[in-house]
Amino acid sequence: MKISSLLRTLAVGYIAALMAQPALAATTVKVTPLGGQEGELCPLDRAMIFEDPSGTRILYDPGRTVAGADDPRLGKIDIILISHMHGDHVGNAHNKAPNAGSCDKPDTSVSALPNSSAVNIAVAKNARIVTGSEMPPFFANKLKAAGGDPKNSILARFGASVKIGGVTIATVQAIHSNGLDPDYIGGELGKHMKDAGIAGYVGEATGYVLKFSNGLVAYLSGDTGITGEQEKVVRGHYAAKLAVMNIGDTFTTGPNEAAYVINDLVRPASVIPSHVNEVATKGGKVLPGSKTDSFIKAVKVPVHLPLSDKTMEFDGGGKCVAGC
Repeated sequence: MKISSLLRTLAVGYIAALMAQPALAATTVKVTPLGGQEGELCPLDRAMIFEDPSGTRILYDPGRTVAGADDPRLGKIDIILISHMHGDHVGNAHNKAPNAGSCDKPDTSVSALPNSSAVNIAVAKNARIVTGSEMPPFFANKLKAAGGDPKNSILARFGASVKIGGVTIATVQAIHSNGLDPDYIGGELGKHMKDAGIAGYVGEATGYVLKFSNGLVAYLSGDTGITGEQEKVVRGHYAAKLAVMNIGDTFTTGPNEAAYVINDLVRPASVIPSHVNEVATKGGKVLPGSKTDSFIKAVKVPVHLPLSDKTMEFDGGGKCVAGC
């Protein structure tokens, strides 16, 4: 065989081998909000799914807009993160179905008590619930009572981290109350607590810092006020490049305070506003004069709206490269 023919044969074989190889692995983190109305940002929207390039999928604060464990939008869930025990985060009730009701009047008529949506989803998906503070023992008992594995309740306390799949999870300080509604306790004890107007103690509320396999570091604020740790720990130690920041006011930081956290303390490459406590959009566009509008105008980095069911993709530096 001539050398030229041999080279052509080798070249054809090499190209064929390349074409037979699987597609390059994904290099972005996918973020999909699961809100109350498709394509909108509504008052009760909290839930987000983060998908690591490795395939590890995390559900953050399912709240009341995930329509239970059978919500078809969930898919595979490996980890559930709960920032604190308030019903609009852990899920004391939930939408009857995706898009039930309207943005301003959602249909959250299905009770998840005494388990919570978080526990019901964890049992159905065999997912792990990762929390800090004193929350893990509570979730372990709830998982056991619901037929799940209590070992799926995982502790990640301040200053430490756990790695599950492709994601390393650490908890950080959040300044917020974290009372456990007596309805989760039930029985005589729960009744007496409810009559007295007191909640159970499950430790401090938490935020999270997630390090994904593509290098992206994301700060999930939970419900919090302004803290020094947002500068010293979230930026100084973890160097977060993407922030999911609560902006709803009254119960958490307002839009101006949240903008200060982003501009002066955390300084990420981009931010996703959350916990807006308002009808923030119409037709997917921000309503002028809304708190969300004020936050966008005050922030110096790109703001990406968490429109329900719309997936955004972020690179390792926190830049949105698709879906924004």
